[in-house]
Amino acid sequence: MTSKRNTTAILTIILVSYFMILLDNSVIFTALPSLQADLGLSSSDLAWVQDAYTLVFGGLLLLGARAGDLLGRRRVFVFGLVVFSIASLLIAVAPAAWWIIAARAVQGVGAAIVAPSALSLLTASFEGPERDRAVAWYAATAGIGASLGMLVGGAAATLLSWRAGFWINVPIGIAMIVLAPRFLPETDAARGRFDITGALTSTLGIGALVFGLLHGAEAGWGDPITLASFAAAMAMLVAFVLAEARAAQPIMPLRLFGSRIRTGAYLVRLTYLGAMIGFFFFTTQFLQGVLGFTALQAGLAFLPMTLVNFAVALAIPRLVGRAGNTWPLLVGVALTLAGMLWLSRLTPESAYLTAVALPMLLIGTGQGLAFAPMTTFGLSGASTADAGAASGVVNTFHQVGMSLGLGILAAVAAASDVPGTAPSVTLTAEVSAALTGATVLLGIALVLALTLVAPHRRTATMQGGNASPSHSPASVPTLEV
Repeated sequence: MTSKRNTTAILTIILVSYFMILLDNSVIFTALPSLQADLGLSSSDLAWVQDAYTLVFGGLLLLGARAGDLLGRRRVFVFGLVVFSIASLLIAVAPAAWWIIAARAVQGVGAAIVAPSALSLLTASFEGPERDRAVAWYAATAGIGASLGMLVGGAAATLLSWRAGFWINVPIGIAMIVLAPRFLPETDAARGRFDITGALTSTLGIGALVFGLLHGAEAGWGDPITLASFAAAMAMLVAFVLAEARAAQPIMPLRLFGSRIRTGAYLVRLTYLGAMIGFFFFTTQFLQGVLGFTALQAGLAFLPMTLVNFAVALAIPRLVGRAGNTWPLLVGVALTLAGMLWLSRLTPESAYLTAVALPMLLIGTGQGLAFAPMTTFGLSGASTADAGAASGVVNTFHQVGMSLGLGILAAVAAASDVPGTAPSVTLTAEVSAALTGATVLLGIALVLALTLVAPHRRTATMQGGNASPSHSPASVPTLEV
């Protein structure tokens, strides 16, 4: 029987490791302007600093989960920590754009290994009420990590350097690598196959699409490289679908898309996260480049959204118990859309309180309402055998949505650039255009929710959309990173 001391150590190691991933997913946002100035990055380079991480993370997430099942979760978990920590060190010493983008991609590999292994180890190490408490701490870490990352990134960039936000992970990672073999239980290796073809074709396909969007915004949509990128993306994504249809053990079973509810939830998540990544990426640049905030002040400026998001998320279980999942999802997406539309009206003379903070309250409320129902519908009706795969697909659409969304919105921002104007006017125009694009993505998310998810809400309830223990987020949690 595991002692209380050991269970505390297990939970601490898992949560601290997960926190590292969350930290580096958000620490970059408030450090973007100083990072751009230090390394002389173009707007396209800046987008790739974030996209290289989320794209590889999302593309290899399912393969990372499979590796833990086949090779032993503790062994794979420690390997992922090694990769992630080395990549953090490489980012902290990056001398040029190509270096930091490549290191962020390597960091995404580490995150794709650590995240699912941490979740699997947590569920394997705890049972009954202890598991419920552990999952609650895991979910709380997601919210705290994302928010704290903004503050840590801002404080590091203001007081020291943007590099300090990545140096932090090196000693933490070393400590976790040393402690994990001592306290974490090892799982038996299972027999099976790796779907390497599926992982590579999906990652390369989305990567080629994002590259085409960013390159096309700078070089033109008729440029040969742009056209070749789109052609390669289409070929790779078709190859991915064919590979998944034929694979004996696919990383993304196509049968999961046989449900309109789940398919709708995946697509809502894709477009919603595409909009939200644009919100963080471009709003922090407006705060620092136009309103003159320091990186630390920019991190603090997101607190209104963070606080209301956290408060609403705490109330969601009771709200869903009374009203079901459909109305919180629809109202949440609609409120986020309204806040994003308001925020997109920025001008160089805009005041923080009325033009940024108040829209953030709507966005934070909407996000707090929408995330849990999106997750529940993404798992709705999945069999016990497919519950883990359905959770993995939810996480994959989460990360791919951010990568693809940022590529689209960066292209929209670049197209709005007016040469010869003051830097603050140019930046405001780019931010406003990108947030208008994010508003369109949220409009698409709302239409998808209304047409694919809402008409089937009774079916979802009957199939366990918000009631079945085996399909609820509490028993099959997802990685909100």
